[in-house]
Amino acid sequence: MSRISKIVLSAVLAVLSGMSLHAQESAYGAFSPYSVYGIGDLTMQGGSFSRGMGGVGIATRYNRYLNMVNPAAVTARDTLSFMADMTLESQNKLFRQGDITSANNTFNISNMAVSFPIWRKSAFSVGLSSFSDVGYKFSHTDIDENGIWTSSAMGTGSIYQLTLGVGAQFGRLAVGAQGLYYFGSIEKASQRVNSNTTFRNFSNGYSMHLNGFSGKFGVQWDQPLSGGLRLTAGATYRLGTCLKGEVTDYNFATISSIRDTIGYNVTNGKQVRIADEIGVGVALRKGQNWMVEVNYLRSDWTGTGMDTATGFANIGTAKFSAAKSQSIRAGFEMIPNINDARYYLRRCTYRGGIYYDQAYYKLDGNTVGAIGVTFGVTLPVFRLYNGLSIGVDLGQKGSSTGNMTRERYAKFVIGFNLHDIWFRKIQFD
Repeated sequence: MSRISKIVLSAVLAVLSGMSLHAQESAYGAFSPYSVYGIGDLTMQGGSFSRGMGGVGIATRYNRYLNMVNPAAVTARDTLSFMADMTLESQNKLFRQGDITSANNTFNISNMAVSFPIWRKSAFSVGLSSFSDVGYKFSHTDIDENGIWTSSAMGTGSIYQLTLGVGAQFGRLAVGAQGLYYFGSIEKASQRVNSNTTFRNFSNGYSMHLNGFSGKFGVQWDQPLSGGLRLTAGATYRLGTCLKGEVTDYNFATISSIRDTIGYNVTNGKQVRIADEIGVGVALRKGQNWMVEVNYLRSDWTGTGMDTATGFANIGTAKFSAAKSQSIRAGFEMIPNINDARYYLRRCTYRGGIYYDQAYYKLDGNTVGAIGVTFGVTLPVFRLYNGLSIGVDLGQKGSSTGNMTRERYAKFVIGFNLHDIWFRKIQFD
């Protein structure tokens, strides 16, 4: 094992420990008023290079980067190569509802993945990433004959997914499968406090500790065309699964130092479902010069039980209802001259993309959508296959009409793409 590989493995252990601690502490994985509902905001999957192309990856086959979006893509590699990818993400958001505005910033590890060969055209992968995030905090005051009341609500936590995958290639056909383990904690709390200490204050909330198993399958067909072009078609299917665990629903009334329990209920077992998801994509590539790709994903959440489940259903004045989600994503990348020995910038990879995501729920019967544009670049480091990827995602979610909130954001990602050769036979002593 080379020095680079040892550094990578050390980084993996550090990141896994950090993400586990993050999950236990229920810190802000992201911040959005829309994360009040269900299991929070779903995270766009994929590494930094995929995020720079609008989130595509179902049909991406390239030996330079580790693609976890499609389990079959892990076979696109050099035979003895060890690959790793780590992505950091900064989210900067501006919110507006009516004439009220606010802003928030977060910074977190988005995902970590490694892959290595098993035998000939087969390979193994392991990864840890965020699946959904809950993060919100807001308050307001009102006055009545009893004094000034301050009402506030706060939520934190994330659902993570641990991925173990394997893929194999048979001629032009590649197949792959991933085992998924979801785990995490979500805390949702609210309180109503009176400025007059002779009145009782009220607090209630939900504490959820959830987990579940699922699987994801993928295929890719790579077809050579004339003129050095290659057409790749891909498809993925993620199985739906139940999230189980413990959900605590509590309600307290407090005056001075005395706290009365109005309600306290703990439920164990199955809580809600994560919906299944199907995705298809097609990509056209010309050698190592350029690539374009289009993806479509669809998922039906209407039967997941989130409309009525304790801790997941209505919180606030807007009516929450589970719905069908879908995404349309398109992206491209280009390298001016991958073998240019004189000009460094001509060896860099430049990317761009657009996307439209329709959320897995509706508010007051209204669809919640997000639209954005992305840009990215990979800077080669040491050797060609090692790189530092930088990306930006500029977009908007929701609108400022009715009970909706307009959320504008600028997300920045930094990815470390590492590549090494293992088990290389020494030619000279």
